[in-house]
Amino acid sequence: MNPTVGIAVFLTVLQATHCQMVKELSACLLGQSLRLDCRYENKTSNPLTYEFSLAKDNRKHIIHSTIGVSENAYRSRANVVMEKNLVCLFLQSFTTSDEGVYMCELKATNDYTGSQTKNITVIKDKLEKCAGFSLLIQNTSWLLLLLLSLPLLQAVDFVSL
Repeated sequence: MNPTVGIAVFLTVLQATHCQMVKELSACLLGQSLRLDCRYENKTSNPLTYEFSLAKDNRKHIIHSTIGVSENAYRSRANVVMEKNLVCLFLQSFTTSDEGVYMCELKATNDYTGSQTKNITVIKDKLEKCAGFSLLIQNTSWLLLLLLSLPLLQAVDFVSL
């Protein structure tokens, strides 16, 4: 085998093991805003690119993206927050005209295995309200600290009596 071909095959196999994998896409209402949580498994240190889009009226509408260009109708209403293993889209002033099939597409920079996508159908009347702790649960160290400190708080309360 030609050494150049061998190196190319090795790099291709190595690169294929370093992709982002979308694990889950969920939707909920936060006040008057739609929140889409796109959870993924991080298998690389390469920068992550994303695209949130809406399929309706036989068209793909890009809401917020680092891959493509967002549509003017959504630019002022859309905001994205990135945390470890989570890309979260907030779409303000969500109405029934925003209903449809939403897609989260993730791609790692220099990842030649392609992008990962998940779809979810969003209907306003069927959406649940977002749980108060859902964003905080992403980083559970605060919860562990709280649970461990409860006996101390009870002890301080007991001593003050």
